[in-house]
This record gives sequence, structure tokens and C-alpha cells, in this order.
Amino acid sequence: MKKVLIANRGEIAVRIARACADAGLQSVAVYSEPDADALHVRLADEAYALGGATGAETYLDMAKLLAVADRSGAGAVHPGYGFLSENAEFAEAVLNAGLTWVGPTPAAIRLLGNKVTAREVAVRAGAPLVPGSDGPVDSAEDVLAFAREHGLPVAVKAAFGGGGRGLKVARQMVDVADAFESAVRESTVAFGRGECFVERFLDQPRHVEAQILADTHGNVVVVGTRDCSLQRRNQKLVEEAPAPFLTPEQRTQIHESAKAICREAGYTGAGTVEYLVGTDGIISFLEVNTRLQVEHPITEVTSGVDLVREQFRIAAGQPISLTSDPEPHGHAFEFRLNAEDPARGFLPGPGTVTAFEAPTGAGIRVDTGVQTGSVVPGEYDSLLAKLIVHGEDRAQALRRAAAALAEIRIEGLPTVLPFHRAVVRHPDFTATDRMGVHTTWIETEFAEELAASPEIARTRPGATRKTLTVEIDGKAVALGLPEQFYDALLNGGGGAVALGGSGADPATDATELLSPMAGSLVKWVATDGPVDAGQAVAVLEAMKMETVVPAHRSGTWVRGTQEPGAAVGRGDVMGRIE
Repeated sequence: MKKVLIANRGEIAVRIARACADAGLQSVAVYSEPDADALHVRLADEAYALGGATGAETYLDMAKLLAVADRSGAGAVHPGYGFLSENAEFAEAVLNAGLTWVGPTPAAIRLLGNKVTAREVAVRAGAPLVPGSDGPVDSAEDVLAFAREHGLPVAVKAAFGGGGRGLKVARQMVDVADAFESAVRESTVAFGRGECFVERFLDQPRHVEAQILADTHGNVVVVGTRDCSLQRRNQKLVEEAPAPFLTPEQRTQIHESAKAICREAGYTGAGTVEYLVGTDGIISFLEVNTRLQVEHPITEVTSGVDLVREQFRIAAGQPISLTSDPEPHGHAFEFRLNAEDPARGFLPGPGTVTAFEAPTGAGIRVDTGVQTGSVVPGEYDSLLAKLIVHGEDRAQALRRAAAALAEIRIEGLPTVLPFHRAVVRHPDFTATDRMGVHTTWIETEFAEELAASPEIARTRPGATRKTLTVEIDGKAVALGLPEQFYDALLNGGGGAVALGGSGADPATDATELLSPMAGSLVKWVATDGPVDAGQAVAVLEAMKMETVVPAHRSGTWVRGTQEPGAAVGRGDVMGRIE
């Protein structure tokens, strides 16, 4: 294993490229058209175009990825997280091509990546579980039948998903159909498969997980625990390690059951076993993520273990560097820096990063996929970078976090920084005797007024590229250029070229319902006719997240001419309510 193809993008591709350099390995990046100038492309030793803009055309295209591996001479593939990282078919194709797969076996991915069979493994391993369906549910009626038997609320979850995508909670029977349909749609877009199952949902639980390393020599260790309870839309925003406020008995149960699950499954590689901890202290197995987690850095800084380097060791057939569960050193937080506006319900906002200044000081680490001048496209998720803060204990880590969050500067597009700055001062989060937040705390209890970002672009960033064939030393070479530069070149330059949208909303009358974000139309919810203020009229998707568009007033609704799948800019007229 001398050269590693990184089958991903953004900050995780940068992280893996740096780990390759540390390990003396060469790194190969791949990129879509919107990512042609991305940081991961510049930092890798080599980079190859995939052609296309969407995830399906690029980072989810197995044939293209394997073709790049062959062309570059890469001997191994690291999938990062998301995209194909938990796809057994891709892992199998990599191995069949004679390459090293930096991850668990295809059999383990199938077994644990499918949440239905993962539950069966957990039962055999003796892990605690809440009631759930015996297999994937075929329709909303199946979910209704489960809810009638086991009660509400219920969670409809992507069987092959992760990262909170494809997970919808129904608290009333009338919400079940929408929850099922939305979970299937999100799962299909994010993971290429729409199968979902259902289980009883614990209200106001903590989310606690165990980081696993397992090698081919029979060694299985828990490198540490993490609490990931601060979430919005079932996706994590803030994580900390080790998970605080657990009793010794709870910690032991998590460590031992996580290792038992992995042994039962014959697991090798890095992985995460996730649990919900109820308000009464009950622990319930949630799922296994058969990949590296977004939040892995906080385990690294509290354990001293480089998890990506350990993945390389395991993939090469070497034993892991640990023989037992390490004791944590100090405490750490990770703050996900997403391009979203928390004052507008965490609306995603792609655009151009006009300024990126990272904080400095003791215990500070920043993993980023962007720099000043980076374009953040709307085709992928909203994560820009991660701020990791380490201290000798939780109190010091919180103080350092508050200082670092005050110092960091990101401009040009909305970010969740206002929320992070507020939460590190909130007594529910800073309490010294309890964990006062839970997985739905942001939606149900966080009430601080945050200023809305002025930087949500009216349109998607202008990252379209065109290809021009040029001749170099008698050889034809395809040269990719930003569309504006291409047009200026063919037209002799002349005149300034506007990059991106104006950001200004046109004058509108009170009847017009304007799109709150840039994205694509998933579906119309309301038909023409009477609607009430706040009633859902449409669903938009951007950065892999669905957002419901509500009626801004009561009256008679007449929807716009956009068809499902059409691009919609922020401020576009979606219809009228007379």
C-alpha cells in the first residue's frame, strides 16, 4: 500500500491526504466540476476529474472511481465518510479490482450497515434495544400498524443510512405518511437506497457512542466514548469526548456491548457503535456506522491515537497499536462549521467564502475543506470545517471553546457560528452536574434569538465550468475553466464578470410566497385552493437536506410553474396567496 485513492471530497479528503503524508503514502484526489478548485484537490499529490456535478455523477459513481484508481496506479481506496463509505458493493468492487479497501469487509458492511440485521446482531450480542420492526417496512401503512402496537412517537429510519439523513420522527398518526415518504426520499438521494425500518423513538434522549478499532488479529478496543446529543434535523452539530455524566456501570455497559457487537459481526477496521441514553438512564442500541465518523478528531485528541493511521495499519494486515481500552486524557469538543443560518431554522446557504481566519492557541485544531476564496456548492452537504478544542477537563475545554469561537472568522456565506457561540454559554450545556441537552433540545428548548445572516445568496454560487481543448507539446489537453473566464476568453476579455448572485431580493407584493433558500423543488404539498398561514405548501432540498416551505399568510394559494426537480433560487416566487 503505497498510494491511496481518496474517494471523497471536502474536509475529510483533506484529513486523509494529511494522514497519507504522515504515513509516507501518496494521495490521489478526485473531484467534480464544482470542486475543481477545492482545497482537497490542491493538497493531494495527484488529482483527477470525475466529470459531472452531482454526487450521483461523481463521488457515487463506482466505475469512475475505479477508473481513476487504475489510471493513477493507486493500490488502496479510502472512502472517508458519506457517499460510498458504507456501500458493500463498492468495497467488493475495490477488492475485486485487486486493490486494498481501507474499511471493514463487505460482509461486515452488509451485516451492520443494514440497521435491520444490525439489530439482530445486537440481540445476539446481548445489547439493550427498544422495540423495532423485524425488517424494512414497505409502506406508511406498515408504520401505522407498528405505531398502533407499540405507541408513539416512532422513528422511520433509512436501513442503509447514517449521519441523521433518512431519519424522520412521527409524533402523531397524521404525520406518519409524510415521515415515511420523506425518509425514503432522503435515503435514496444520500445513499442510493430507499429501504427504511421503524422503531420506537425515545423522547429527549442523549446520543452516546463508542469508537471501535478492530484488526484481523482478534484485537477489539473502544478508543473512547463521545456524546453527540446536540443535533438539528437528526444531524450532529456539537460533540464531546469522553461522554460526560455517565455512571461507571453505564460506561462499562457501552464499552462491553460495543465490543461484543463487533466480535459477533466479525468486524475489522474503525467503526462506531451508537446508543441512546434515556432520561431514566436506560441505554438502547441505535446503530453501527461502519466507517470513520465526522467527529473522530475529539477521540484522537483525548486518546493520542491517529484513527486514520490505524485504519491504514488494519488495512495492511498489521495489528492496531492498542491492546486495551485507553483512558481518556482531558476533554474535547468538536463544533461543526456548517454553511447554514441557525436564525432561519438552519437553512443551508451555499456560496463563496470571502474570509476564513482560524483561531489559534493551546488545545486548538481546525480540520477544514475550505479557505478564503473557496466556493461551497449546493450539490453536497453543508459542512465547511470543524473546530476541535481540547482542555485538561470539561470546564477548561469550554472556556477555550468560547474564546476560539469568538476568534474564528468566516464570511461570505451563512454559518452556524452564532449558535455555537450561544450554546457554550447556555446553562443547559455548561452545567457541571448533568447533561442538560438532548437530541431534540435545539428544536424544543433552545430559545435564544439569533441574528439572521445577511449572506444567504439569492442564487447558487457560480461554479459552472466549461472545457476548452488546448495543445501542449503537440498533445491535445482538456482545460477546465470557470464559465465566466471561458466566456471572457472567447469574447476577448473586456468588462467585469459578475461572480455569483446579487443577494438582493427584488421588490415583491404581499401575495407572493418567496423561496427562503436556494435548492431544488422536491414536491408540491398544497394544491391550489385555501391554505392557512404556516401550512406546508412545498418541500425544497439543498445540501442533502429537505426543508418544508410554509405559507406566509392565509388565503387562496396558487402555486408557481416550477416542476419537481427544478432549481429554485432564494427569493424566487414559488406562488401567490391572495
